[in-house]
Amino acid sequence: MSFSSFLLNPMLVGALPASVVKPTEVQRKAIPEVLNGRDVIALAQTGSGKTYAFGLPILHSINQNQSMGLSAVIIVPTRELAKQVADGLSQVSAVINVRVELVCGGEDIELQKERLSTNADVIVATPGRLLALVTQGVVQFDDLKYLVLDEADRLLEMGFIADIKALIAQMPKRQTLLFSATMPDELNVLTQQILSNKSVRVEADVVNTIVEDITQTIYHINKGSKAKAIIELIKHNDWAQVIVFVNAKDDADALCKKLLKAKINAASLHSNKEQAQRSQILEIFKAKQLTALVATDVLARGIHIEALPVVINFELPEQASVYVHRIGRTARAGLSGKAISFISHAEMQRLAAIRELTTQALPLSELEGYPVTDKQVDPNSTRPAKDKQANRRTAKKRSSRDFTKKRSTR
Repeated sequence: MSFSSFLLNPMLVGALPASVVKPTEVQRKAIPEVLNGRDVIALAQTGSGKTYAFGLPILHSINQNQSMGLSAVIIVPTRELAKQVADGLSQVSAVINVRVELVCGGEDIELQKERLSTNADVIVATPGRLLALVTQGVVQFDDLKYLVLDEADRLLEMGFIADIKALIAQMPKRQTLLFSATMPDELNVLTQQILSNKSVRVEADVVNTIVEDITQTIYHINKGSKAKAIIELIKHNDWAQVIVFVNAKDDADALCKKLLKAKINAASLHSNKEQAQRSQILEIFKAKQLTALVATDVLARGIHIEALPVVINFELPEQASVYVHRIGRTARAGLSGKAISFISHAEMQRLAAIRELTTQALPLSELEGYPVTDKQVDPNSTRPAKDKQANRRTAKKRSSRDFTKKRSTR
């Protein structure tokens, strides 16, 4: 099957990147339904081509109907994903004179207002910034025909449900499309609220599955040994590109410093960095000028790194579905990849949740030279497990001066 079989505008099809040769499964199943005017919920693994699955039929219809106002709004969870989607659609929409505009946080809102003073046909946005522009009367939905919630599960996980409902409340009747890689219960509830009774569900893959070409390894390791183990693995395997996921911004910066100290070219990426800086770091990494990118889950969704060989979880995410998206950064577009996770005793419940979600065994392995010495977590205790090695390091840093300082009289 080719894209021409969908009877899409030939100019639109001709503008697709050279790497996009034939439709993926989600595109084969979703594009006809969108063209037929159906509300759609599409479930597919990350990296499976969801952007063109909704983007191509929407752009085709806007051009065919010669709409004058804002016709489509695509809501995504992160700035990076917003830019990626907007760039991808702009590349093909230019040939049919359909204007795609990017609206997200991290940029001066006044600049966005100025750009939007000239009508946009499609807006790709993060929820908070879009709601601000709607509240100020800059964006109006009078002519809206399409609403897309891309990475819908992540939108809910990140707490955007109130903003989304506030935006939908101001929209006219329209065609609604939800695209997601996982299907949590909360998303089921949302679909019942905002999709029509005649909506169709498209499944390109079994829900919550992981690409078969990803080799997953779970190392059981002391919490205090993780950084050293990552450094050793990167050097031993001579990996040219690695994304290392952490759960906290401070941990991203701290681990990055350790990698740099070990002479591994690294940078950290998280929401505390300015948008321009985040974009620059990501572009440098895509250009293969960085070996390691230490990131929070700002990168776990929708970011395509060409032929990324390895993803490492410094720690498991708190939500099992995030694991699916983290490791989905590798093995994209039919390529193979590795996903390595380091877990301590305290993360066993997270591993159990991931096993349940993915229905995979995910056995524990022991990394040679890194015996587990930490005590197991008492399920009845609220205190975190002790890290023996970390305690030893702390003790070594203490000196006699700690015990001879005069007590303050204040």
